[in-house]
Amino acid sequence: MNIVFINSARTWGGTEKWVRMAAESLSVSHKVRLVYRKAVVGDTITVHNYRLPCVSHIDLYSLVKLVGIIKREKIDILIPTKRKDYVLAGLAARICGITNILRLGIVRELRIPIVHKLIYSTMADGIIVNAEKIQQSLLKSRFMQQTNIKVIYNGLDTDRIDRQSLRTTEKQYPFTIAAIGTLTPRKGFDFLIRSFSLFLKRFPDAAAGLVIIGDGPHKEELTALAETLNIKDRVTFTGFLHNPYPYLAASDVFAMTSTNEGISNALLEAMYLETAPISTCAGGSEEVIVDGKNGLLIEYGDETMLAEALEKLYLDKTVLQRMAHNAKKSVTAKFSSKKMRKELENYLSRFCEEKYSGSVE
Repeated sequence: MNIVFINSARTWGGTEKWVRMAAESLSVSHKVRLVYRKAVVGDTITVHNYRLPCVSHIDLYSLVKLVGIIKREKIDILIPTKRKDYVLAGLAARICGITNILRLGIVRELRIPIVHKLIYSTMADGIIVNAEKIQQSLLKSRFMQQTNIKVIYNGLDTDRIDRQSLRTTEKQYPFTIAAIGTLTPRKGFDFLIRSFSLFLKRFPDAAAGLVIIGDGPHKEELTALAETLNIKDRVTFTGFLHNPYPYLAASDVFAMTSTNEGISNALLEAMYLETAPISTCAGGSEEVIVDGKNGLLIEYGDETMLAEALEKLYLDKTVLQRMAHNAKKSVTAKFSSKKMRKELENYLSRFCEEKYSGSVE
């Protein structure tokens, strides 16, 4: 198969990590190309690539260039991975008569029937999602068909994680809570900081601290919040890290407090590194965590509930260690990179094999 992934992200995140894993693993047996916008993406994913502006949903210059790439490289399948890429890929695919498979990694409700039917159904031959909950959300729209949506769980690149986590880092606090993500409202870091402050009010002498890995537009607001709550000395902002694994491996608890997700790569990686997870019931988290067995589930916005979850793991090291052990065991079994590659390959190959049959089941 000849495949082009399209990713117009300006920063590195979970979707970009998925593209790297999918593109590099498929490139072993297939011709894989990447169209990207920023160097942080193109320089990190080691497949042949093309840099295009991709400045809008309908960027005529990028569309012309993309059509040229498709024809020159004899591309079979486009896989756009950001919302801005969907229309560009849909138009190029229809112009060239090839397959367009959207990749969606977050719960999204399609609230504009005419527009969304065009993007997610008319111009798309299929959609790859990484959680059952995303599929369920899409199917609320009458024009979506279940047969066109394929759930493929994210794989874990355990070789990379093992290799990069070998470098040890000093543990920030005796009881360390880690969190990772772009510093935007969707990630819920303000909720996490307020809940951590509430935990400290209950246990003021706790040798505990919060390490937030990532950068973003709300860093100053979050720093100010920690200062206002008088816990600035207990909250560390590391900024963006190319290799966060030593920090995750040195942590006791991983907190995923998003308002919306698919299945968070960071959550899976932290669980693999035997960090006990606490997660909001966002996106597909309930497909990963069995509450009380391999982690704890909380409701977004319930600061008391999150503070009590931290308290439970802080007070009972046996529970903490059991959940951390079960976390690694469960994600290792369910989120294999080999399984992800095989499912991707099987799904995509159906479109190539049945290209001239007129239907894809």
